[in-house]
Amino acid sequence: QVRLVESGGGSVQAGGSLRLSCAASGSTIRMAWFRQAPGKEREGVAGIYTGSGVTYYDDSVKGRFTISRDNAKNTVYLQMNSLKPEDSAMYYCAADKYDGSWSNHRTYNYWGQGTQVTVSS
Repeated sequence: QVRLVESGGGSVQAGGSLRLSCAASGSTIRMAWFRQAPGKEREGVAGIYTGSGVTYYDDSVKGRFTISRDNAKNTVYLQMNSLKPEDSAMYYCAADKYDGSWSNHRTYNYWGQGTQVTVSS
C-alpha cells in the first residue's frame, strides 16, 4: 500500500503561481496530478515516470505547469505558473507501481486526499 500526502494548494489571483507537493510512503514507477472541478470529469494535468523522469502534460497546461520529482524524498511537485481562473479545481496526486496510460485516472491505484486550488480573476 502506498500513501500519498499532498500540500500546497490555496487561493491566488490570475497570473500568480502555486507549487503543489505530493509525498509518497512507498515506491512507485509513475505519478501524476489530476484535477476535478465541480460537475466536471477528473482530468490528467501532468504525469512523470519516477525512474526516467519522462514527463507528460495536458495541452491546457503546457508551458505553464512543470512536474518534477525528488526521488530522495519520494516526492513529486507541480509548479503552476501563469494561473488562470479555469485552473481552479481540486487537485489530486496519483501513483501506481505498474505502467499505464498517464492521463487515465482508472489506471492509478493510489490517490491523495486532494488539495484545493482557486484562481480569481
